[in-house]
Amino acid sequence: MDFMWRGIRRFMQVQVSPVSHTERLVSAAGGFLGVFLTVLASRMLVGPGGAALVIASMGASAVLLFAVPHGTLSQPWPLLGGHLISALIGVCCAKFIPNPLIAAAAAVSISIGAMHLLRCIHPPGGATALTAVLGGDAIHSLGFQYIVTPVLINAVIILIVAVAFSFPFSWRRYPANWAKPRRSTEAKTTHHSNISHADFVAALRKMDSFIDVNEQDLLRIYDLVTDAAQQHGPLKSIGPAPMENQSSS
Repeated sequence: MDFMWRGIRRFMQVQVSPVSHTERLVSAAGGFLGVFLTVLASRMLVGPGGAALVIASMGASAVLLFAVPHGTLSQPWPLLGGHLISALIGVCCAKFIPNPLIAAAAAVSISIGAMHLLRCIHPPGGATALTAVLGGDAIHSLGFQYIVTPVLINAVIILIVAVAFSFPFSWRRYPANWAKPRRSTEAKTTHHSNISHADFVAALRKMDSFIDVNEQDLLRIYDLVTDAAQQHGPLKSIGPAPMENQSSS
């Protein structure tokens, strides 16, 4: 039975890196505030009907920005670039491809390619492109204005909320490079003194797959794993320590 459960967990990729309950509450509270303000803005700009469609992609962005604030997909350029380029592609497909089914598929697929090329992969951008095609008259009547109102305005609102809301928490400040690393006596920087940005780029090219983790987190994981191996002891946790035990910076 244990073997079967381990197999299921491995296939389903069940998360095995726990965070504290306080961290979960902080993420949920940030998501509430971010979505509340974007829903309010969308209702003012496109009305209740259009807002219900537009806000779907922003709800997905809220999960990334507030639950995974240090993730590569959550950073400001992926957020803004991903939504804007996808909105532009979606409007163009809606206008110039008569068949809605083909237009919808083309909008999402072209957006994926464009986000890859522009280095701004943000999964909710796919929903933004799809809404431009399938959003109905309330969205279609906006035309290219859809890119600015409500997409750009909503993206800017949720970005500002994410920056402001996360700022008091030194370990999870947003954007990721604003976070102050927690250094313990077990985690030293000497291990990776010869590791450069170019080394990361070369390694990722060999993997040929997008990895949603930033360099700072990779280095910290490397530090902790190296120290654990040197001490010949198990590594209890490489995730964030419970927030109750963290001192403010």
